[in-house]
Amino acid sequence: SQTTVSLVLNNPETPNIPDETRQRVMASVAELGYRPNALAQGLRMKRSGVFGFITDSIAISPHAGKIFEGAQDIAWENDKILILVNTKTDPLMEASAVDILLGRRVEGIIYATMYHRAVTIPAALRELPMVLLDCFVEDQQIPSVVPDEFGGGYTAVKFLLEKGHRRIGFINSGDDIPASSGRFEGYKVALEEYGIPFDPELVGRTERHTDNGYPCARALMQIKNRPTALFCFNDRTAMGAYDAIRQLNLKIPNDVAVVGFDNQEIISANLYPALTTIELPHYQMGVWAVQKLVDILSSNGQVEPIQYKMPCPIIVRDSA
Repeated sequence: SQTTVSLVLNNPETPNIPDETRQRVMASVAELGYRPNALAQGLRMKRSGVFGFITDSIAISPHAGKIFEGAQDIAWENDKILILVNTKTDPLMEASAVDILLGRRVEGIIYATMYHRAVTIPAALRELPMVLLDCFVEDQQIPSVVPDEFGGGYTAVKFLLEKGHRRIGFINSGDDIPASSGRFEGYKVALEEYGIPFDPELVGRTERHTDNGYPCARALMQIKNRPTALFCFNDRTAMGAYDAIRQLNLKIPNDVAVVGFDNQEIISANLYPALTTIELPHYQMGVWAVQKLVDILSSNGQVEPIQYKMPCPIIVRDSA
């Protein structure tokens, strides 16, 4: 009967259906290639099994793609699928994406950005359970996961200090963002712990909206008491520093050690010598965000507005 089939498919633990009957139903399902209507089941159970994943440009970035990989892996483990929308930072596209996802009855939203920054969330999204990935809201009332920028900067400089370096230059970003301020604070605290006075002459900034470390590195390597090591804001900055160091007929790491940030493997692992760098934990942040959303849903929407800073480990190669 239709009722028996429904019970077998929707309530597999129903005790009053004989095993023989259950096996006959499943054999017929396999023979017919039948698939239950997941949308109808979701509406009945008030669970669609789908999360929305809204991002500005992560989906088209080879650098940050591991965010989505981690999110997808943990979603799959929890019997969820993700609908990914890449808005290209276009407000109209984002508004349209929000309407579509709400129309699809997604259970919750992962809202992710390409780099660590403050965001303004569309009002309509606040109707749903939500987790922020690589971003945060100023009132900190939505759970978020971001890289530990301070810890990453501290780890990089402490590594160089433990190698015996005492004149450590820092090529920072020219943009006023959490990454530049956090990594700079980590740099200064590590020096302070080793009793080394902060020297502003050893700090340079790239031009705004660029990662060109060449001019800063060249200038730092030509001061009277030049640094023996450089900590670079990211791996692209370090790539420019490599060019400057070589043009001055200096060798890495014999004359100057270099440490980057990001572990953008297409750069860091293929520079010569291979770049020691701090890893942005993209995969782990993707896992954390989806697992947090799953936890929120399993607790009937009880939201703890945790602002988690994901540790950034050092990847030791040959440049330092």
